[in-house]
Amino acid sequence: MKKVLFISLGCDKNLVDSEKMLGLLGDSGYAIVEEESEADAIVVNTCCFIHDAKEESIETILEMAEWKQKGNVKALVVTGCLAQRYQDEIEEAIPEVDAVIGTTGYTEIVKILDQLLDKSEIEHEEEHSLLSCCPSIDLLPASLSDKRVVTTGGYTAYLKIAEGCNKRCTYCVIPYIRGRYRSFPMEDLLEEAERLAKSGVKELILIAQETTVYGTDLYGRKALPELLRKLCQIDGLSWIRILYCYPEEITDELIQVIKEEEKICHYLDIPIQHSEDRILRNMGRKTNRAELISLVEKLRSEIPDIVLRTTLITGFPGETEDEFEHMLDFVDEMEFDRLGVFPYSPEEGTKAAEMEDQVPDEVKEQRRDAIMELQQEISAGAAADRIGEEMSVLIEGYLYEEDIYVGRTYMDAPKVDGNVFVRSEEEMISGDIVPVRITGANEYDLMGDVIYADEFAE
Repeated sequence: MKKVLFISLGCDKNLVDSEKMLGLLGDSGYAIVEEESEADAIVVNTCCFIHDAKEESIETILEMAEWKQKGNVKALVVTGCLAQRYQDEIEEAIPEVDAVIGTTGYTEIVKILDQLLDKSEIEHEEEHSLLSCCPSIDLLPASLSDKRVVTTGGYTAYLKIAEGCNKRCTYCVIPYIRGRYRSFPMEDLLEEAERLAKSGVKELILIAQETTVYGTDLYGRKALPELLRKLCQIDGLSWIRILYCYPEEITDELIQVIKEEEKICHYLDIPIQHSEDRILRNMGRKTNRAELISLVEKLRSEIPDIVLRTTLITGFPGETEDEFEHMLDFVDEMEFDRLGVFPYSPEEGTKAAEMEDQVPDEVKEQRRDAIMELQQEISAGAAADRIGEEMSVLIEGYLYEEDIYVGRTYMDAPKVDGNVFVRSEEEMISGDIVPVRITGANEYDLMGDVIYADEFAE
């Protein structure tokens, strides 16, 4: 049996591609292993969205190349965003790599690996040449819902509803490596969601480069509200979470669906990137400060318990100290429930990378730290206000040394938000959704006790 070590880097959208490749490999008789020493082949699914992600991908490939040099590993394959964008550079700089598979070519993973491993068994193989599978970035790969292997615990899964992006923000490389916006057909998504629910998934997280314009290319309209209502009819699903909603695309219809459907978490991820009009224009964004404030006020008015997450970029080219201070004031005023900050990363080939007045790295980082310090205070205050509340918690694991369970509420997306540490007199299993009374809090996490049926009776 051929054995493969699979490494998935980058975002949750990349993870879905990895899960589909894992499904294809398992269906074709490959065994997935966790140790390099056991592997006949290694696959690295890469990211290159920003500089740090690119560095992590390159370092991982180089580390895996060492195993190839030792002779244990017969094939090293690089897939995903870095493979799509830097095929020639990979071939020149890392000769240990045997194949690159682009962002739309992952359905060919079995064919590529079969070819490489069969070739490695021939004593006098030809001179090394890189195999390439990088079809058009505007291709829409097959959904492969029947092959996918969920790696997120069995009770939570991501549903990628579209590929690519049409926004062309001046700092972003996504259109160059993921192509134009393409929605997956609704019937395919509903079939995949049904399969996931039957397998035990309780939390379904909708993702895309932008979820809010789902369907505009296929149906000529924003079809996310319709998709959400149909997903809510699927038995077994308890929570449906929506990520990556561009603020200018959030409609009244979408707000009403979130408000009316019980299964949809009152949680929205809205990446705004900045608050100042001049910077937003230079970023190629489609909103201004006043519109952002109006949207936040509307969401909180329509759905009082909604949790809003956003991301910001500090040190975008030309950002002045005054503009940064105004963004700091904006964060203080808006009091976002969840917030992440990234220092601007100049990416080759983007308009922003060629702009004048590039901000020094140390200034970008200082500004990031200042926002995060403020956000920490905001988060700590909001968490403290939760003490005494009763909340539903999705259990995700057990910490043996502390004798405590760990989980999340509707307020927290996996990997990016906080946790709830839960004490329970009875054994629980991952995937349980239990009522918890909040008893403590810190900046980002909550503590609580399970509420038992006899307590309700009291």
